Amino acid sequence: MLCGLLLINMLANNSYAALVTEIRVIDDLGNTVALKQPAKRIVSLAPHITELLFAVGAGDQVVGVVSYSDFPEAAKQLPQVGAYNAFDLETIVALKPDLIVAWNSTNPAGALQKLQAMSIPVFISEPRKLEDVARNLESLGRLTGNERTANTASAQYRKQLEELRTQYSTRSSVSVFYQIWHQPLMTINGEHLISQVIELCGGRNVFAGLPTLAPKISLESVLRKDPEVIVAGNSALNRPEWKADWLRWPSLRAVKNGHLFYINPDIIQRHTPRILQGAEVLCRQLEQVRAARDAGH
Repeated sequence: MLCGLLLINMLANNSYAALVTEIRVIDDLGNTVALKQPAKRIVSLAPHITELLFAVGAGDQVVGVVSYSDFPEAAKQLPQVGAYNAFDLETIVALKPDLIVAWNSTNPAGALQKLQAMSIPVFISEPRKLEDVARNLESLGRLTGNERTANTASAQYRKQLEELRTQYSTRSSVSVFYQIWHQPLMTINGEHLISQVIELCGGRNVFAGLPTLAPKISLESVLRKDPEVIVAGNSALNRPEWKADWLRWPSLRAVKNGHLFYINPDIIQRHTPRILQGAEVLCRQLEQVRAARDAGH
């Protein structure tokens, strides 16, 4: 009888210990991701996710990435499983991951559902607010057993974000058109993280009210909005003559005043701590516009 009670207590204690040590985090879609132990074999399905994993000290635990996972330098040496919008399921499964980190807005939904159906834990990274980058760092730190490094990175990011917010929160508004592609002409709406960067710098995204995250727009709509600033990312990187397209419209305020700017897309279009580097660049650019406006130009 006594032995039986002891055995029951031992089993109960072990079950309790298992529950206590289980790692549980909430991803950006509100799903609970549970691991019995920190992930050791991770597949990243977006370049920004690869960067986040390295930022929390989990680079050595990443066994597969998608194309354009090029930061930090060590990420270029990792096996590729395809592109963020067309990855190979068989290649991923062959890597035997114990965690997949996915990007909801670009990874194919059907492919992600197939991975989840195989009982592979999937954490969805979908930062829409600047604070979400810090939360992603903390969550990935927990999932990979790198909480100390992740919390340090998160604290540093939050401090830099608050400094920028304090510096620019009271600055006068500047209307901004952010061009992510030229043909078709594409921009971002108010839900996009880049729009949050524009707001951080005291800017106003002229297409914030559109319903699609990265909508196609017409040239005529840009002319009607008549933004004070045009900022190009990927479009300028892939097509240096992008300015010439806009110079054909000299009545546009951004053109008339010479406020056509470029920002390296790697530091503003990736949902990582480096987005604050892009924010610093954009904030300085908008300050140029304010200075010119105050001078009457």
